[in-house]
Amino acid sequence: MHRSLNRLLIALPVLLGLLIISPVQAAQWDAEILTVPADGDGALLTFSEQEIKTGRKVFNVSCGTCHAGGITKTNQNVGLDTETLALATPARDNVASLVDYLQDPTSYDGEYSIADLHPSMRSRDLYPAMRDLTDEDLRLMSGYILVAPKVLGVEWGGGKIYF
Repeated sequence: MHRSLNRLLIALPVLLGLLIISPVQAAQWDAEILTVPADGDGALLTFSEQEIKTGRKVFNVSCGTCHAGGITKTNQNVGLDTETLALATPARDNVASLVDYLQDPTSYDGEYSIADLHPSMRSRDLYPAMRDLTDEDLRLMSGYILVAPKVLGVEWGGGKIYF
């Protein structure tokens, strides 16, 4: 029973991810939607549709249990929507800062490390989903996190009102 429940918990975010961004939506993506801030200095980065699809898959497997639809199940006040990411300290509204966060996460105010509580590369010994991720996987996940609100609007990170 316990093993079946674990499999369900792993599969559920993946299935939700497939429903959240359908192939029909993906076919409508253009360069504007696929272009996101690369860093905090104003540089831009354009992902391919395939890169975003790969980022979505990695996100769903590694992060989707707690962040399905861009929410944060453990704290509904801190989602993955663009505004919330921009207001964090340091801001997490670009690829470089999200990759940095995934490597060594800090509290929303940036005051202290939360690597023991949040899956990250620093704490991959505690979180098996992080063990095999590469820097490229982190980059692709970050791209997906930043493209998703452009596709889903307020539904991405909208919390209980949408899920």
